[in-house]
Order: sequence, then C-alpha cells, then structure tokens
Amino acid sequence: MNVDDIRYLFEYDRWATKRVLDALDGVPHEVWSRRDMIGELGLGGILVHHLGATQRWRHWIQQTGVRPAPEEEPLISVAEFESRWATEWDAYGAWIPAMSQGLLDEVHDGVAVWRMLAHVVNHGTQHRSEAAALHTEIDRSPGEIDMIFFAEGLAAQAVAPAD
Repeated sequence: MNVDDIRYLFEYDRWATKRVLDALDGVPHEVWSRRDMIGELGLGGILVHHLGATQRWRHWIQQTGVRPAPEEEPLISVAEFESRWATEWDAYGAWIPAMSQGLLDEVHDGVAVWRMLAHVVNHGTQHRSEAAALHTEIDRSPGEIDMIFFAEGLAAQAVAPAD
C-alpha cells in the first residue's frame, strides 16, 4: 500500500462520514442520546466511539502520548461532536499529505502502519453502517455510503466538462 492509496482511503472515509453527519441535522436529543440500539450503544454512542477510535489511532501512530476517549465522557452534543470531527479531519488533513512511504512501512507491535490506517477506515465503515441503519429507521438515511459510490463520484468529476 502506498501513500496515494492511504490518501484515497481517508478521502473516502471523510466523504462517507460526512454523509452520516449531514443526516444528523435536526436529530432530536432523545434520538441522539438513546442507548441500547446496537449492543449497549445508540446513535450518539456509536458515532462518538467512531470518532474516539479514529483519534486514538492517529495519536498512537504519531506517538503524541495523548489518548482521547470521548466515549468515556458524558455524551457530547451533536454540535460538539461535529466540531470535534472537524478538528480531527484538520489533523488528518495536515498529517496524511506529509506522510511518507517509510512511515507506512514501519511496523509497530508486529503490524505495519499502513495496515493500521486501513483498519481505521474499515472500523469507521462498521460504525457508519450501524449509524446509517439507525438513521434509516427514523427516515433520515444518509444515502449510499459504499466506497464504489465515492469512486464513481470521483470518476464523474474527472470527466465532467469545466464550466
């Protein structure tokens, strides 16, 4: 896996996550904060866990010594959640373009960094899917979030005539 592959995966991850977050607009607090929908978690808990895991992996790979755990806090509001995602995307946006093949090939605990980063995206897929199902149950589907739809959108942009 090379740096361009990782960039692509994280571009997809952001696109798909944004679709799920956009469906949160106007979600009542009782829906956001409900528990025991999928396992012990509800919509807010699932999405906050997704954010926390994404943050922890970045900090662990970057060896910052920080271990964010927003799922261990009282459930944050949708607005705070969206703000924290924006901050995390900014952090990944600064980090990924500067990433080297050497970093991707580094091995920590027997696992190459590129595999850890692929896991971050795959882990997000699981939780976006859970959240999308919960959104759909309340008539707020985020629409198609499969990677192929992201790829087709990029392809359409590449062949679209310039205005």
